[in-house]
Amino acid sequence: MGDLAKMFKAYDIRGVVPEELDETAAEAIGAAFAEICDAETVVIARDMRTSSEPLAAAFARGVTGRGVNVIDAGLGSTDLLYYASGSLGLPGVMFTASHNPARYNGMKMCRAGAVPIGAETGLTEIRARAEKLLASGDLGAAEDRTGRIERRDLLDGYARHLRGLVDLSGLRPLKIVVDAGNGMAGHTVPAVLGAGDLPIEVVPLYFELDGTFPNHEANPLEPENLRDLRKAVLAEGADLGLAFDGDADRCWVVDERGESVSPSAITALVAVRELARNPGATVIHNLITSMAVPEIIAEHGGTPVRTRVGHSFIKAEMARTGAVFGGEHSAHYYFRDFWFADSGMLAALHVIAALGTQPRPLSELLAGYTRYVASGEINSRVDDQAAVLARVREAYAGRDDVRIDELDGLTVAGTGWWFNLRPSNTEPLLRLNAEARDEESMTAIRDAVLAIVRS
Repeated sequence: MGDLAKMFKAYDIRGVVPEELDETAAEAIGAAFAEICDAETVVIARDMRTSSEPLAAAFARGVTGRGVNVIDAGLGSTDLLYYASGSLGLPGVMFTASHNPARYNGMKMCRAGAVPIGAETGLTEIRARAEKLLASGDLGAAEDRTGRIERRDLLDGYARHLRGLVDLSGLRPLKIVVDAGNGMAGHTVPAVLGAGDLPIEVVPLYFELDGTFPNHEANPLEPENLRDLRKAVLAEGADLGLAFDGDADRCWVVDERGESVSPSAITALVAVRELARNPGATVIHNLITSMAVPEIIAEHGGTPVRTRVGHSFIKAEMARTGAVFGGEHSAHYYFRDFWFADSGMLAALHVIAALGTQPRPLSELLAGYTRYVASGEINSRVDDQAAVLARVREAYAGRDDVRIDELDGLTVAGTGWWFNLRPSNTEPLLRLNAEARDEESMTAIRDAVLAIVRS
């Protein structure tokens, strides 16, 4: 067992199994979670990694040993766990390391109603309590206070709930290639799209649940991991391609040409649909989504609100403002009607509904939502993040034609362009995103910033 402080991140818990995260640690974390969750019952779910079942069982022992009951939902996606937490009104824990390699595992935690638990909202306290329990060796069940474990299948309820949030009537026939990456979408997509009452033909890629990820990493942010999906869309003459990460809370879209679609375009598309149902509503976008997103939100009568990167910030701002929807550059999409939580499958249903209720191909449907050229995220390894950020800030601070803010890292914006440079929370990296009206302008801005960062 490794250092708990190394495994507890800003938003979740992740570590290498068993060197860092083992069953003893999981049991202690379960006991600590039970002590702070203030509930008689908690719900847990897990992904397909070989270590997930024993870790979840150890966690459940820790919970029940503190007199708290467990509803074990078994295999599920992270958004299925959020559905369980929201619909049952219970704190929840999902066992997954999302898109990380097979040797990793971890936990995503939430309070009742899918309210996220991060470092500032309980995760630090859970770590401290777990460390104390491990140091004392006090992991035994309290006398006469052992909780019960109930196994409950929530997949059908999850699928019905998502289907009830999007109007899928009047769809034209669609062929959709879905790359599950051997992750949990292979479990959830058939339940949501395969009921037989929709004119949808699903072409499955890598639906076999396999936590060793034998075909490619379940991380659609990496272009290489989309290669098979893009080829299959073209070979099948499909209308749409969808790629999910390991725990299926993120969804990436490929159009009928086999071209990758920016999550900013999907954010704008879904925002327009939600604003049509909720006129004047607030929509959240993080600060490295395209400039087109707030423009389109405002054009459709909505109020755009800009936030830091990260699901805990998005969810907190959505709850504060009552926002109807939120989107991130990383293909996380958040919905007020889904307890302000993220669901890749729900975003996919919105894309399917938008595509299937009009005659144009997806590339034409989305053309109006793509207005600028983006660099994508570029990482640079640096020894001193603060010093490099200060150097870049100094290079632009004296200019009258730019705006500078430090909401999350450093953002510099001018007329028709912007860049953001922000530090990684876990590695000595600076992450650059830049955008401009055309390729030449974007390239010039990107290269100028990188020249300073890497000098």
